[in-house]
Amino acid sequence: MRLDSLAPLLERKGPWATAYVGTARATETAGDERRLTARAAGDELARQGAGAATVDAVTEYLETLSPRTQPQGSVVFAADGEVVLDLPLTRAPDRTQVCWSALPHLAPLPELTGENPLCLTARIDRTGADFELADARGTREAGQARGEDWPVHRTTTGEPSERHFQLKVENTWESNAGVIADAIASRFQESGADVLVLSGDPRERRAVHEKLPEHLRGIAVETSHGGRAAGSATELLDRETERARQEFVQRHTDDALSRLRAAHTPGSPGPAGSAEAAVAEGVPSLVEAAREHRVGTLVVRPGGFDREREVWVGDSCDQVAVRRSELQYLGATEPVPARADDALLRSAAATDAEVLVAAEEDDLPVGGMGAVLRWTHAEGPAPASP
Repeated sequence: MRLDSLAPLLERKGPWATAYVGTARATETAGDERRLTARAAGDELARQGAGAATVDAVTEYLETLSPRTQPQGSVVFAADGEVVLDLPLTRAPDRTQVCWSALPHLAPLPELTGENPLCLTARIDRTGADFELADARGTREAGQARGEDWPVHRTTTGEPSERHFQLKVENTWESNAGVIADAIASRFQESGADVLVLSGDPRERRAVHEKLPEHLRGIAVETSHGGRAAGSATELLDRETERARQEFVQRHTDDALSRLRAAHTPGSPGPAGSAEAAVAEGVPSLVEAAREHRVGTLVVRPGGFDREREVWVGDSCDQVAVRRSELQYLGATEPVPARADDALLRSAAATDAEVLVAAEEDDLPVGGMGAVLRWTHAEGPAPASP
């Protein structure tokens, strides 16, 4: 799960009103239910200390929720009398959750939105490809790649020039495959996609697959479903895309958990033979790693006892500490208490770390939060990209 959508929350000071609300079903009484839910959420915010302007902003927003646009519900973040950000949920919350706190209440977000890898799909034929981007919000067009459109079809003429013509056709196919592969690589990088699916006839998609850069060849998934032709099966391609997205999530989560598990295995070496593991668990270690921008992947598990542990924060995402007294060295003039998971998720958003959700029945991470680190003190910071 990437947290780049939370950027607007990093630019404002709190305190914050947060509300996670499911969407009423489209029934005759849905409007009344929605208004009652909105008013109850506003009343609870007022009870917790939110100002009237902020209460009104949240209440008015919640009254407009529609199952057509947000079928599972929404989370809204508000401060200083205005809604700063609203996000659709991919899973309906069990109950309305309302919070007035120093930081945006981000803790429920990973479970209610889930990992949402972005998939780039290329519908390939001999002359080019149509691109689509798919995630939990749906599928949208993402441009095209165009190659030469002649000659692309073999003929059997019996003429002496036939062999030369067939060679021209082969050269056109080969050239077009390179054009498509280059366009895929460029679009994949520009979009920030995580998953790549190639659809179309076997020969055409394999020719493109072979010309992709090495890092994309290793992750590309091929399927015969779909294609550029009118009427190509979209439903089967959508299923294949969703399967590829879920497999990516599972592999990614399994890898992070295996690294955490290795740190609990006696005799398991750290990176490059060092004694220091490239993972962190426990609030003190996680807070230190977050301050130093060392968290690459934050792993959270529902119900962990560390998630609600109190930490101290300032206005900056780097101003987080286990003890209040530590924050004076970090430049925070008015430290306030916050939940550990809210603070660490805010830090993850600010430092472009990703977030993965472990199953509740998993034994790791201990305490409900752990991290795979970008670097350790033994290794030193990774060199900056040129």
